[in-house]
Amino acid sequence: MNKFLVLSLVTAGLGLSAQSIGNSPYAAFGLGDTKYDNSVDIKAMGGISAAYVSDFNNSYNFANPAANLNLELTSLRVQVTNENEFYKSNYNDISTTKHSNYLSAISLAFPISQSVKFGLGYQPYSSKKYDIVTTTDLADGMKQTNLFTGSGSVNLVEAAVTYKVNPSLGFGFKTNFYFGNVTDLQEVAFTDAPLINGYETKRKVKNFNFTLGSVYQHKTADDHKFTVGADYTFGNTGNLQSDYLNSTYYYGGLNTKANETIISQASANEKNIIPQQLSVGVGYGNDGKWFASLQGDYRTGQATDHLLQNYSLQDAYRISAGGWILPNYNNFRNYFERVIYRGGIFYEKGGLRVNNTDINQYGLTLGANFPFQKSNVARMSSIDVAVELGKRGTVNNNLVSEGFVNVKLGINFADKWFMKRYYN
Repeated sequence: MNKFLVLSLVTAGLGLSAQSIGNSPYAAFGLGDTKYDNSVDIKAMGGISAAYVSDFNNSYNFANPAANLNLELTSLRVQVTNENEFYKSNYNDISTTKHSNYLSAISLAFPISQSVKFGLGYQPYSSKKYDIVTTTDLADGMKQTNLFTGSGSVNLVEAAVTYKVNPSLGFGFKTNFYFGNVTDLQEVAFTDAPLINGYETKRKVKNFNFTLGSVYQHKTADDHKFTVGADYTFGNTGNLQSDYLNSTYYYGGLNTKANETIISQASANEKNIIPQQLSVGVGYGNDGKWFASLQGDYRTGQATDHLLQNYSLQDAYRISAGGWILPNYNNFRNYFERVIYRGGIFYEKGGLRVNNTDINQYGLTLGANFPFQKSNVARMSSIDVAVELGKRGTVNNNLVSEGFVNVKLGINFADKWFMKRYYN
């Protein structure tokens, strides 16, 4: 990895756009900062999804497409996210705060039959937005200025099918389509030099992969239940087209390149840029009252090129635990007895390694589902809230410690659409 880019990570937060999708300085690597996080209710439980079969009939689990045994209503969900990052570094005692707001999910799910359920959703998969300047004093009194910029995003459209073998067993299949463009540019300039040397990497992503899921839930005579589930995302049928350009130029009017001379250029099609992932979870609960789950995720690393240099993302793993509790949904005298309260924790050993330091993260999540006033347990629309507090990275080796407080707000319209009215 280019040494100037590694060093400049400590100042990345200073130049980021306040309204970009994600502000993390670590978005400079790969396809950017990963944003995919399923639905608000799953996020509020630390991300547990492999063994999470909703007790209610209004929710679709896209992470494990098998875990939708109870879906009986059409569910239209919209989700927005507010991210707040707090950066610190020992390099020049940097401390800064950045914010972003964006539409983070839209999904539609409905039962095709008693045995077959279908879901279609959109989410941002990753985002890249940074603007970093570093200056180095050279021995002859000259200065070298390095400007690093990145932009673009990768989006995800997912279509999933659940097959309910019986009330206890389900299988699922999901196809994932990734599309978008991301660009990284390093520009080097020297004092009194008329030209700038630019190293640019442009990537165009069009890629399919697939997710297989399974879930088994055993219910006892006293309405307790034990659940085990797993899902595996695999395959890359498509290409990530990368174009590399090394050139010299200067900026003319309207900030356009002038007198550009190409030193070298190349194109390549990369494979396996979207990592494979295996998730396994177990859960235990009391039907309609509470549920708790433990989950482990494993994600493969991959090699890629960045600014004409090769680097690798390592294998990564994540451990999460979470669940929910519903005091008493039938208590219509006390609204808050009918609110579903959620919570969770997680730790992730990330795949990114900078300056021989792993960039890991951990956090706590809290949330709640607030049912509409006229909703009932058989037809429940809701407003869903999740708050995520955590830390990513470290100040060691002149890197950035990133604290974050993220708020997710969603609304779930759930009903039996297209039913004939027999009376008013």
